Amino acid sequence: MNIVWPLVLMVFYKGVASNGGGSTNVSTRPEFVNVGAVFSFNSIVGKVAKVAIEAAIEDVNSDPAVLGGTKMIVQMQDSNYSGFLGIVEAVLAAALRFMEKDTVAIIGPQNAVTAHIICHIANELQVPLLSFSVTDPTLSSLQFPFFVRTTQNDLHQMAAVAAMIDHYGWKEVIALYVDDDYGRNGIAALGDMLAERRCKISYKAPLVLDPNQSNITDLLVKVALTESRIIVLHAYAHWGPQVFTVAKYLGMMGTGYVWIATHWLTTQIDTNSPLPSSMMDDMQGVLTLRMYTPETELKRKFVSRWSNLTTGQTSKGKIGLNAYGLYAYDTVWLLAHAINAFFDQGGNISFSNDSRLTQLRRGDLNLDAMSIFNGGNLLLRNILQVNMTGISGPVKFTPDRNLIHPVFEIINVIGTGIRKIGYWSNYSGLSVVPPEYTKPPNRSSSNQSLYGVIWPGQTTQKPRGWVFPNNGRHLKIGVPKHVSFREFVSYAEGNDMFTGYCIDVFTAALNMLPYAVPYKLIPFGDGVKNPRSTELVHKIRTGEFDGAIGDIAIITNRTRMADFTQPFIESGLVVVAPVRTTLNSNPWAFLRPFNPIMWGVTAAFFLIVGTVVWILEHRLNDDFRGPPKKQIVTILWFSFSTWFFAHRENTVSTLGRLVLIIWLFVVLIINSSYTASLTSILTVQQLSSSIKGLDTLLASNDPIGYQQGSFARGYLTDELNVDESRLVPLIMPDDYAKALRDGPQRGGVAAVIDERPYIELFLSSRCDFSIVGQEFTKSGWGFAFARDSPLSVDMSTAILKLSENGDLQRIHDKWLISSGCASQGAKLQVDRLQLKSFWGLFVLCGSACFLALIIFFINMLRQFSKHYTEEVISAGSSTSARLQTFISFVDEKEEEVKSRSKRRKMERMSNRSASEDESMYNSKRRHIDQSS
Repeated sequence: MNIVWPLVLMVFYKGVASNGGGSTNVSTRPEFVNVGAVFSFNSIVGKVAKVAIEAAIEDVNSDPAVLGGTKMIVQMQDSNYSGFLGIVEAVLAAALRFMEKDTVAIIGPQNAVTAHIICHIANELQVPLLSFSVTDPTLSSLQFPFFVRTTQNDLHQMAAVAAMIDHYGWKEVIALYVDDDYGRNGIAALGDMLAERRCKISYKAPLVLDPNQSNITDLLVKVALTESRIIVLHAYAHWGPQVFTVAKYLGMMGTGYVWIATHWLTTQIDTNSPLPSSMMDDMQGVLTLRMYTPETELKRKFVSRWSNLTTGQTSKGKIGLNAYGLYAYDTVWLLAHAINAFFDQGGNISFSNDSRLTQLRRGDLNLDAMSIFNGGNLLLRNILQVNMTGISGPVKFTPDRNLIHPVFEIINVIGTGIRKIGYWSNYSGLSVVPPEYTKPPNRSSSNQSLYGVIWPGQTTQKPRGWVFPNNGRHLKIGVPKHVSFREFVSYAEGNDMFTGYCIDVFTAALNMLPYAVPYKLIPFGDGVKNPRSTELVHKIRTGEFDGAIGDIAIITNRTRMADFTQPFIESGLVVVAPVRTTLNSNPWAFLRPFNPIMWGVTAAFFLIVGTVVWILEHRLNDDFRGPPKKQIVTILWFSFSTWFFAHRENTVSTLGRLVLIIWLFVVLIINSSYTASLTSILTVQQLSSSIKGLDTLLASNDPIGYQQGSFARGYLTDELNVDESRLVPLIMPDDYAKALRDGPQRGGVAAVIDERPYIELFLSSRCDFSIVGQEFTKSGWGFAFARDSPLSVDMSTAILKLSENGDLQRIHDKWLISSGCASQGAKLQVDRLQLKSFWGLFVLCGSACFLALIIFFINMLRQFSKHYTEEVISAGSSTSARLQTFISFVDEKEEEVKSRSKRRKMERMSNRSASEDESMYNSKRRHIDQSS
């Protein structure tokens, strides 16, 4: 091997060097420009590419405008082998053919294994390599700057596969691939793309480079024993169909399986169509990808030429045109445009010796004669700057040196042919129409769609994507072996059986699933102390258990270890304390029916209503007139006497009566509510406790009880900073009762903190204890399963169905029947009447008062304008005088105003009559005088 590597370097260098290995300069526009091409002529990709490259060379040379009269000569070398022999043959044969020529670029190589080796040599010689078929994403521009990929990158293909998997809601896939650079690096890219969508490869199944039926069978048997049924096949076209043949023989092409093949399958179908019916039968329902090329006039013309180009090319039948052929054709044109730009910029085809190889002069290899292409960097820049339209569509490179607009067709193999169900692009994601780059992309989930699929087994129903491994293994489900509160989980030592509320919920949910679940319940705990649920969940993380059921609260640190189902019962920490029944004999108990805000608002409305009624009645009613002191007393008396409906003053105005009626209705409601609440406070026995809730418990230094094994201990110490010396572990419900009755003075506890389901069961038969305060955490109980287990999702759906059809409540009533004690002790005091219970009445009364005042003042303004405007204008009063006049008018009694207005009117009429008589007398007198 140490001899082969220098040999490879030598022959490659001589392949691109001029004769003699020295520096050679030619004219800017030579008559010929030499290009090499290395690929396998007999492969599915190579035989199509050979025809396409020859056609492209003919088209380029027939168009003098492309290279300005220079002819492109492409020396093609057949590489018949893969792996190491292919590398040696490709390089040696290419050298022998190219060593007499000044080769400026190489089209090829065809596979990733060869490309990884030759790229190192290209870097040293500065000769661009243009590959139309190597999709390996690890051939990056940083490590291999002279490698140019003129086809689609597998990063985009694997992004399309990941988008399909996410679209159908699957989370785990199996990767079946060829174990070389092409396969490994493609699957690594798939893993990265799946991780971005919170999916993963659950099992990697590599195949040898040229597998036989035995190799494939052994590997597929292992795949069949795994959980996932989503299989991504990343293989080579010449042996990929054999995998489907073996899979069908093993029953792996039936219902429940999903096969996604990368674009090697469409390459096979397009090249050798029609495929034999037996081969098509083996791959029914398979999904695959095809590199999409838009339907343009250039492509249609080339497709119509294809049959003529391939006539007589092979004795095995006609050759179909695949996507690699289109990219191979465009690669020649891409290189031609780049060489033309190279010459336009003054580039010369010249080579120089590598000074670093002078120390290798010894021996027969003549390594010191190797030459470097001086214009390699300039030609490479022109290649990457080409912007043209080829038969494959727009040909232009992105900054990361990938072709723009990567698009893949998604194909479904059906019957004797294929059916297109959609497209994927990095611009718009999944869609049923090709992406339109002139429109803004719509990547919303509702816009991501594909046509219907015929899946393996001839079914249109989307496969679930996973099954329980067919290896005879049962799921190991851990169950806490409780000592107390056995209504939730109980373990019978003799017959190894579990019973209880949680067990019934679990079995009922399993019965709702559309498939059977093999499982075995395994007790967890020593039967002496209650086990810690956190430790049980941790066993899932370590792989000892596949799941855990029971009274397991869903809390933060547990969700980091496992996936939980939908909660099947609500839970949360509460405080339970001893209570005593008392009668409320407080001398100020009569104030308790209303809270302070209610008292304040009620008193304010008494004053507001009294004032409004006084305003409305003042001008009409003598009861609301008099000296200011008397009027104030009248307002206060009238306001508060309405509480007892004992007001003596009559209301005569319509607006006053309306306001008073509404207010009396409000007073009636408030008075009745007050009476009822006060009666209850003074006569009904109430529960009382020195502990009012969590705050008063934490403020004291009294001991606090908790259930042994519960997460309550960690919550109290870590979240509430309770000193551990105050915490007392308790096991049995009788221990709760004894500790609470003894109290802190006799070695007991002031209160017990535990989860609500336990406490409600505890209180169902013990009426001298009660929950005090509010529940201070919110959580629920759920079943735990291993991370990313699809069973957790299906069980959550089953629990929701149990809740909707009422079965969950019936199971609850069967095991956890509550008595009156639990509801009696739920609260320690009767709620005071709140303002929110009466705000509607107050809004109604306030609106009536406001509306009445508006109507009143509008009426006052109208009367003032009628009776006083002429006098005010004639007197020429100022604004302050007018305001004083208006206030005096409002304060006057309405009868006096009307009477005075009437007198003024009569005086004006009398004066007008006297004036008319005098005028008539004077007229007659003048008439008599004139007659005389």
